[in-house]
Amino acid sequence: MAPHTNKFLGILDLETEFPPNPTPPAVGSMLNSNSYILPVITEVVAGGRVEAVMRGDPELEPAFIAAAQRLVERGAVAITSYCGAAIRYQAALAAAVDVPVLTSSLMMVPLLLKQLPPQKKLAVLTFDSKSFNRDWLGLDSSDAHDRVVVGGVEGGTLSENEGMCPPQVTDTVDIERDISRAVERLREDNPDIGALLFSCTLFPPATPKIRQVAELPVYDITTLCRTTLQSLDILGGHQ
Repeated sequence: MAPHTNKFLGILDLETEFPPNPTPPAVGSMLNSNSYILPVITEVVAGGRVEAVMRGDPELEPAFIAAAQRLVERGAVAITSYCGAAIRYQAALAAAVDVPVLTSSLMMVPLLLKQLPPQKKLAVLTFDSKSFNRDWLGLDSSDAHDRVVVGGVEGGTLSENEGMCPPQVTDTVDIERDISRAVERLREDNPDIGALLFSCTLFPPATPKIRQVAELPVYDITTLCRTTLQSLDILGGHQ
């Protein structure tokens, strides 16, 4: 459980036309303070609709920076994002605030490829593989790109619920089922997958179950956030 403190993990949230959902974050959610050694706080990126973030609208950069600066003013010692596509704004955000910035789990891709044997592949699981931009992987060589396969949960329960007006909360068991099916599809053509990386920030509640079922290492945005927070002396050595 996150302790009472004046230090926080700051999360950049996107703008939506719907009121906040009153349902508490699920166990394991990146929005759940109990997922970390610090509680979370959020700031909405003005104008940051998911469609604009996905296409990397450059006009959103000042709004992202302003929201990040507000988080720091409120006590954030590290900043992340509730949308993996915000990796487009990683460089600008890191230059604008004096705390670690980790906009997406995709920042781990080069590291994970180096951890795996060269004959193994990394599977990236995303919300919609058709909308995924491989430029987000941060890889320079075609050989590295060939070792990354991408799958999505489009057509599943999570996709259906998120497409409703307003979006509906999806039970963790349904997210687990959607991801398991996506992993199975990827493995049919890629039996040499050595690890899984979740790029979608809605997936972390399912991570423990997928580790068990897939029998593979599974990484998500909370993995990166926890590692970053644990690297900081934020609790006076009592971590």
